[in-house]
Amino acid sequence: MAQEYSFDVVSQFDRQELVNAVDQTRRELATRFDFKGVTAELDLRPSELVILTESEPKLRAINEILTAKMVKRALSPKVLDPHEPEPAARGNVRQVVSLRAGIGEELARDLVKRIKAVTPRVQSRVQGDSLRVSGRDKDQLQAVITTLRALDLPTPLQFINYR
Repeated sequence: MAQEYSFDVVSQFDRQELVNAVDQTRRELATRFDFKGVTAELDLRPSELVILTESEPKLRAINEILTAKMVKRALSPKVLDPHEPEPAARGNVRQVVSLRAGIGEELARDLVKRIKAVTPRVQSRVQGDSLRVSGRDKDQLQAVITTLRALDLPTPLQFINYR
């Protein structure tokens, strides 16, 4: 009987690295001249990040700084799902940024279809918020990984537990 190989497709991020990126962003905002005396707050919650500042250009600058800090810490900016800025108290602007983790049902079904299109001999199963891909040939699994990496998805994908 031939051996079966498998790997998991997940969408996750290192929470501590995100905490570090947010802290570095706060420190940089405290030292930047264009943010002296300006309201600029970042509040990291379990499933979202709330940014509060005085204007939309400042909000864009904070987002750029945060994205740069995340990239330096090997975090994908696709983890962030920014919502529309909304007015806040005292003339400020608030933006809620959701944190993406896990593969949703619709995306999982789409990925299963794409995997079947690449190699029909590979099995893929949805397991909660991850996807288990298994097959008898390592080369076919490598082809699936290459195909999934080439996709431009709104959610970052990682491939773990390759056996």
